[in-house]
Amino acid sequence: MAESGERVGIVFVSHSKQIAEGLVDLAHQMAPDVKLIPAGGTDDGRIGTSFELVTAGVAAADSGAGVALLCDLGSAILTAETALDFLDDDVRERVRIVDAPIVEGGVAAAVAAQAGDGLDAVVAAALTAAGGPGGDSASAEAGGAAVTPDESLGGAGTGASAGLSRTVTLINADGLHARPAAELVKLAATFKPKVTVNGVDAKSLLAIMALGVTAGSEVVIATEDPDGGPAVDAIAELAASGFGEA
Repeated sequence: MAESGERVGIVFVSHSKQIAEGLVDLAHQMAPDVKLIPAGGTDDGRIGTSFELVTAGVAAADSGAGVALLCDLGSAILTAETALDFLDDDVRERVRIVDAPIVEGGVAAAVAAQAGDGLDAVVAAALTAAGGPGGDSASAEAGGAAVTPDESLGGAGTGASAGLSRTVTLINADGLHARPAAELVKLAATFKPKVTVNGVDAKSLLAIMALGVTAGSEVVIATEDPDGGPAVDAIAELAASGFGEA
């Protein structure tokens, strides 16, 4: 959790008002407590970007924990940079323009903010969508051979001690889509030990979603951390419950 106790805010800077508002709607499904501000289009609703809208968006998103700006095209970044130049120094220090895909990066950032992560962690989460910190490894894990629990951890079906795993059959009709994936990541973020789901980091939203787990598939929640048993159990119970939607 950010030191202030407040959550990092997110501003979506797009050339289109509709795109910015749609991204807020999407991210809000997974991050209902985060200040998500659209800054799309020009002041009179045409295609373009607006210095005034971006400046107002930063002010609306800022609760003291920081603000991350996700932009869609190059000139949107220029507008955001200009807006930052006019901020007071103390505000500018806690505002970041994140060079990441606006959809995937924005959603990942919003989920991290919802979990209470600080600005650096929220930016890092967004950068996973751009192959940034955690991105390469997450993608490699997602695209490579999944860890086989029996081989790596010495067996599945247990869960209260070190090097253990639990296997759950996914009951969600739509599989492990965005909303349950976000719930999984938010729960995993509350535990310090590293936990994996089918071999990928349980705290990486994009890696979890990239698994493409469908209804009826098995998910293997595992840890090699001696203190990871409670995290494995909690995530397994959440998955077994259908993430509240099954």
